Amino acid sequence: MIKYSLSCDNAHTFEGWFSESADFDRQVASGFLTCPVCNSASVSKTLMAPSVSTARKKEEKQAMVMDLARQEAIAKLKEAVAAIKANAEDVGEKFPEEARKIHYGEADARGIIGQASLGEVRDLLDEGIEIAPLPVIPEDTN
Repeated sequence: MIKYSLSCDNAHTFEGWFSESADFDRQVASGFLTCPVCNSASVSKTLMAPSVSTARKKEEKQAMVMDLARQEAIAKLKEAVAAIKANAEDVGEKFPEEARKIHYGEADARGIIGQASLGEVRDLLDEGIEIAPLPVIPEDTN
């Protein structure tokens, strides 16, 4: 599709979309193309800047798409974290102890969240206790 800036003999300006350059010529010759303001059939093309896709425009579009994707990913992460927190018991610093009790059948199986040091995390993993970090998402992300 080609977009032209057009004007009539009464100086009204408007845009027209055409499948090809020859399509504009055919419509003008047949009188089919008229001004939407005054209905004049005396229509001509006006000067217009071509829409050139530059590397800068492509980079801007890509950045915008990436920003939208980032926002969607953060929103989904926030939803997941909220769902985990809503369905888990926060055991705080007792996390390693409670995780072991659940793993070895000394406590009822349930979802828990809490804190553990890097060393405690390694020990839990070495014992075959499945755990995963809960993402911390800054509040200022949109």
